[in-house]
Amino acid sequence: MKVPVPEELLLAEQLGRVHFVGIGGAGLSGIARIMLARGVPVSGSDAKDSAALAALRALGATCFVGHAAEQVHGADTVVVSTAVHEDNPEVVEAVRLGLRLLPRSAALWSVMQGRRVLAVAGTHGKTTTTSMLTVALQHCGADPSFAIGGELNASGANAHDGSGELFVAEADESDGAFLVYSPDAALVTNVEADHLDNYGTEAAYRAAFDAFLDRVHPDGFLVACVDDPGAAALAATAVQRGLAVVTVGESAAADLRAEDVRLVGGRSTFAVVDRGRPLGTVGLRQPGRHYVLDAMVALGCGLRLGFAFDRLADGLGAYTGTRRRMESKGEAAGVRVYDSYAHHPREIAGDLEAARSVAGEGRVIVAFQPHLVSRTRIFGTEMGQALGAADEVVVMDVYVAREEPAPDVTGALVADAVPLPSGQVVFEPSWPRTAAHLVARARPGDVVLTLGAGDVTLLGAEVLDALRQRQEGGGG
Repeated sequence: MKVPVPEELLLAEQLGRVHFVGIGGAGLSGIARIMLARGVPVSGSDAKDSAALAALRALGATCFVGHAAEQVHGADTVVVSTAVHEDNPEVVEAVRLGLRLLPRSAALWSVMQGRRVLAVAGTHGKTTTTSMLTVALQHCGADPSFAIGGELNASGANAHDGSGELFVAEADESDGAFLVYSPDAALVTNVEADHLDNYGTEAAYRAAFDAFLDRVHPDGFLVACVDDPGAAALAATAVQRGLAVVTVGESAAADLRAEDVRLVGGRSTFAVVDRGRPLGTVGLRQPGRHYVLDAMVALGCGLRLGFAFDRLADGLGAYTGTRRRMESKGEAAGVRVYDSYAHHPREIAGDLEAARSVAGEGRVIVAFQPHLVSRTRIFGTEMGQALGAADEVVVMDVYVAREEPAPDVTGALVADAVPLPSGQVVFEPSWPRTAAHLVARARPGDVVLTLGAGDVTLLGAEVLDALRQRQEGGGG
């Protein structure tokens, strides 16, 4: 459900008691956490119980499992997740009572005010870059507030109300939310067509990023990765509009360059050069060139803010990752299992490159779950082509999420486009049978990677359990 942004936006402290419909989601749970830290009374509901709800309860929130009209009684403001439907009983009751309705973007705006906002946008890499920048700033002695669309592995938190002046925020473009914010700095990782179910055309999607530039404070700045043509074009537009720009990447055109990039095992290392002046080396615990570029965007922002390279580099080296971003789930029977949120062709390609560096002499075996009917209809063939970088592929059926199923759009659309011999690709529409396919293919030394933005993330534990049972049973 898309709730309009009200004409008058209020500070968090002016919202009264706030009820979140869909409070367990990555976006709303983080905002709720910050409001609780500021003394705002919070309640909320979600379809099922979760660790996120348990954590919010421990902080003082009243959390319900399931949705019921009476749960909004006593609330002054109701924040609604985009995943919630218009006929949700709490939304219907809130409308009947005339309560203030807010989308996630307006609620996040309410907790940003009074801070210097560093907004991280882009088609891919937002969560990782937001997380990297947060940890890097913490290692510089800052205590930034942050709101991330994922959980930091080190702390398990997706948000924090810091004591410092900085607020690091993941700025989501999927529904135009980032156009609500007025950041002091905009960080853009890349601009590539996505979310066309909302924007309609690639031109409209790119125009939203141009509009985002106009939201940046006149004394602020843009950090853009110019290895990406879309972000490079955005940087050129920013220069024309008189906005200060820091360009980063491996490109010779970048102000801040990554050189001598090495991807070995589960790590990445690279040298950093600032307009011809060597600054030093950064070592990441994450494999993959795309993570190097994300780190460069975070580094570019930190340096522009005046923080020391060595401290920023230490923070990037200490960053242990974010849940569902090439997250190690464990090892059994000599097989390493990873999970990642990748659901767009470019993200798939990046994570498969990373998995290949981890696997070494082993093979890469992938389970991919397409996300959204609209995205699969548009990008299904490209998804399949990107999956061709694996050795064995199991394609699951489409995770429908907020849309209605379409009989002509299934995982078979993706599987048919994978450029591998037929025996190395299978379309498995049955979720329960997918783990068995992966286990049957996996051998010691291999990497199993589960990819997608849906419930494919639950497969890793099943695969590991089955591998342990096979090992205990003498099956190798």
